Amino acid sequence: MRTIYRTIISIGIIESFLIGFILVNILAFLLCITKKQTRLTNGALVLFTLACGGIGTAIGMWVTRRKRHVSPWLAVIGMIIVLIPAIHLVHGLTFDRQVRFYEIEFVSENWPAELDGYRIAFMTDMHIIPHEDMRATIEELNALDIDMLLVGGDFSTRGNHFLGTVREIAQATTTDGIFGVEGNHDDVQGLFAAYEQHGITPLDNNGLHIHEGFFLAGVRDLWHGTHDIAAATAGASGEDFVLLLTHNPDVTMQYPTTGVDLILAGHTHGGQITFFGYAMYLLRGSITDYGTRFSRGFSTSADGVPVFTSSGIGVYYATPRIWARPEVIIFTLLGCEASTRNAAL
Repeated sequence: MRTIYRTIISIGIIESFLIGFILVNILAFLLCITKKQTRLTNGALVLFTLACGGIGTAIGMWVTRRKRHVSPWLAVIGMIIVLIPAIHLVHGLTFDRQVRFYEIEFVSENWPAELDGYRIAFMTDMHIIPHEDMRATIEELNALDIDMLLVGGDFSTRGNHFLGTVREIAQATTTDGIFGVEGNHDDVQGLFAAYEQHGITPLDNNGLHIHEGFFLAGVRDLWHGTHDIAAATAGASGEDFVLLLTHNPDVTMQYPTTGVDLILAGHTHGGQITFFGYAMYLLRGSITDYGTRFSRGFSTSADGVPVFTSSGIGVYYATPRIWARPEVIIFTLLGCEASTRNAAL
């Protein structure tokens, strides 16, 4: 079993499933066209068709043009059964391996008018992303005129892989710098030391004014038990726009976020392996206590503050992404007046 597991991991989980899918349907085709010679019963062929070989059976029926051994409707049902995982596997091999840059305009009455159009990039959950892929992502990001880059934590500590990832992230070109928090998989001391070595500012239950009227805060991870939103935002005034960076979005349901205007989080990977984007895996409760509330995109904290959860850009070791595309989020922040002007143009 260990040899089989290692073989699957070396080939790739998605690739192994796809190879198996193709082989099974070739077998279904061969069984269909050689039914007389193999003396396969109709019942066995029906069962095989419904289990996994609908496409192969349908092709076999069309090629032989003989008396149908399997009802066309059963062949169609078999095709649907196998097409659903096939679509997911193909999606996992293509789109889910391409980082997308997702642009969002965020409008707030608290955002300073003089900073309208300010652009913040957010990436999280890097895990074992290859260094060359991280480098390519940063090169593409550098062409997008970013004012600030925020990093949501969760790197791979195996073999100190995170050191190379941090080094590549530090190559990002920004106006106001790069800031990061830790995630549940991180060694906070090692990560923050790497941050500081490469000119990235760690946010460790603290915050700072980036510009007049714009306060940035960050907290430690919820699962590490040392998070403190109140301490992180203590330096902000009531007139500031406050952006809070956290790894785990669940913290926003368990602790007050009063006075915060926007919260950015990661951790859930968009469900990692989903059903046409629906994050069923999160319903288990092992990753988040709130089901699909924080799978990806906008939600709200317990006291109504907007929370945006990114699906992240990496994968957790050998676990592939399926219909949970990796992404870098780019927020363009606008005050209400600027938003009204843009809408009128």
